[in-house]
Amino acid sequence: MEFRQLRYFLAVAEHLHFTIAAERLGIAQPPLSQQIIKLERELGTKLFMRYPRRVELTEAGAIFKERAQRVLDEANDAVEHVRKAARGESGHLSIGFAGSTVFHSSVAASLRKFRQRYPGVLVKTEESNSTALLEKVREGKVDCAMIRLPLNCGELLTEPLAEEEMIAVLPTGHRLGKMRSVDLARLSGDAFILFPRSIGPDLYDSITSACRSAGFSPHVEMESPQLSSTINMVAAGFGVTLIPASIRQIHATGVTYHKIKDPNLRTTIALVFRPREKSVTVRNFVEVLRAVARKPAPPLTSRP
Repeated sequence: MEFRQLRYFLAVAEHLHFTIAAERLGIAQPPLSQQIIKLERELGTKLFMRYPRRVELTEAGAIFKERAQRVLDEANDAVEHVRKAARGESGHLSIGFAGSTVFHSSVAASLRKFRQRYPGVLVKTEESNSTALLEKVREGKVDCAMIRLPLNCGELLTEPLAEEEMIAVLPTGHRLGKMRSVDLARLSGDAFILFPRSIGPDLYDSITSACRSAGFSPHVEMESPQLSSTINMVAAGFGVTLIPASIRQIHATGVTYHKIKDPNLRTTIALVFRPREKSVTVRNFVEVLRAVARKPAPPLTSRP
């Protein structure tokens, strides 16, 4: 039994006329009649009662019509589902996020644009630190991840999304609290609150290196696993900290935000993903991210 025979049968069952059904199918009547006869022989029963000017469905034919339509509908659904999957328009996408990246508007814009373009894809998110997310991408536990650079990503590919400056967070009443921008050197006597070096060694080193270039080594009084949580510690009076500028969206009481007079102290939000990624959904997300970042599109197989 062939799908073609089912389509032929359903056309005759709809019009109850071989000539009209043949016209709708775009074929001659004799081949249509032959296929229906062949189908009836395979089933071992008559599907139509034939009269000079019309046909009628037999009881078996009426039952077969319902089942045949269901089979064709399911086949068409399967074909459409496969085509959508091939275009990355269905399925799942798991994205990891370093907690501090979610505050940047470009991250939200990327997710919004992807959802608008691919509404049939179920997006799952997971939050962790950048170093841990690299391992999750390598192990296939997430498809891709938003992380902060600088960070040694090894063999993984990175697609930069947005660059932002680091800013200083001072407790209310700090001696420099009324200044719009501060020199790092003037924070040499303050206790610092930083994230553990193990979760972002390159960014950690860039901060301490900037401090040494300003003439001092920062005295790290406390460590916080999340950049965003350091703000509360500053408000509590444990010291000062440096954070990406987008995190200033946290309107915490007891702190003030200040530009830093060091143009080289910056961080980049980037998407990290596996080289030669086979998932069309991941590739689609990379293309959306590039559109948001307004960057040209180099081949996915090339190293950044």
